[in-house]
Amino acid sequence: MKLLRTIRFDATDEKVFERAAGPDELAVACGFLFADDTPGTLIGKRRQAFRNGFLGLESFGFATFACVAEVPLSEHARAIELLAYRLFAELGAPDLETARAAAKGEVDFTAGLAARPVNTVIAVERELGEDGVVERFHIVPAPREKDHATVWGPPLPGERGQG
Repeated sequence: MKLLRTIRFDATDEKVFERAAGPDELAVACGFLFADDTPGTLIGKRRQAFRNGFLGLESFGFATFACVAEVPLSEHARAIELLAYRLFAELGAPDLETARAAAKGEVDFTAGLAARPVNTVIAVERELGEDGVVERFHIVPAPREKDHATVWGPPLPGERGQG
């Protein structure tokens, strides 16, 4: 089975989110966290989490990027339980069964996003639309070797070479 895991390329998430997810956490898309927000409540670090965050399920923190990972079926069940607990304990779900049903929907939706090759990196963009939160997901293309200069290689076009 495939799910998403958080990934970090640098320490940026520590600076832009109130709480950053750790690397390699199970993750969900999390647009539901912002269902009651308005433009007036989406400011500062909350706005950044809204615009571009995936939710790490262990920390309940945010990550800018997530990647597709092959996980055992037990991790799918674990993701549901982690999210269900938070929905009940922190976000006011009326009971664990209701929280579990909502969590399963979110984890299954995210599993649909993960129906791509392992290690595919995904980013999200969100905005408030007339009918609520609008999410768009993008695959982040892998860098090609020819796009990178090396110490021993020739300079890239438009750069000065050693003379």
